[in-house]
Amino acid sequence: MAKKRKEQAQVLAQKQLAPGIYDCLLKTTLAEEAKPGQFIALYPKDKSTLLPRPISICEADAEKGTLRIVYRVVGAGTSEFSRLREGDTTEILGVLGNGFPLDAVKEDETAFLMGGGIGVPPILELAKRLRCRKQIIVGYRDADCFLREDFEKYGEVFIATEDGSVGTKGNVMDAIRENALKADVIYACGPMPMLRAIKRYAEEAGIEAYISLEERMACGVGACLGCVCRTTKKDAHSHVNNARICTDGPVFEAKEVDI
Repeated sequence: MAKKRKEQAQVLAQKQLAPGIYDCLLKTTLAEEAKPGQFIALYPKDKSTLLPRPISICEADAEKGTLRIVYRVVGAGTSEFSRLREGDTTEILGVLGNGFPLDAVKEDETAFLMGGGIGVPPILELAKRLRCRKQIIVGYRDADCFLREDFEKYGEVFIATEDGSVGTKGNVMDAIRENALKADVIYACGPMPMLRAIKRYAEEAGIEAYISLEERMACGVGACLGCVCRTTKKDAHSHVNNARICTDGPVFEAKEVDI
């Protein structure tokens, strides 16, 4: 595993995709190592905010040396990032996390790639790299279905919206039922209620599911202990049934975590 490092990344472009959702392209050597499901930590210049902000990797281009991040503004740190413009620099730490296991699905099998809310962006790089039949099921609050056109390049896309304005009215599980979808393996990232429902579905269907618990992270670097989750196995060092999502995850096999 490559050693994580800090560096100054240059902002190549930034735009707003939807209310409170920003799309930023960074020039960084970390792009050479990034895998789907991993994340970086961005350091605000305002030192009063102290800890870095973990943001998932949406796309990585090793040849161009670029990382794309798509994030939601939720506080002072991400608000500061949203004001970055072309030519600005920002300090980042990466690459962090374990990422999704690409070898968990065979080429002749079908994978569900499921994203909800701000858990949608990290599914895009996964959609690009998986070599199998992909059914991409993404959930949004309303008709602001950011990244929809990007996903359509890489597989069948099924959309669920809470208000019913696009696709299935409801959530991603409703979209699976409405379209009678079946898969051999599930990859998912999104809010905890969605991940709990996917875990139950996978257990009932007897299929493997890999879920990213990144919603639970605070600092992203193991400093705050705000992202501990219960596991079915004891940690080899502490001998307790706990794991830090930022350092042990954020991706876990669903059956290994108690959510």
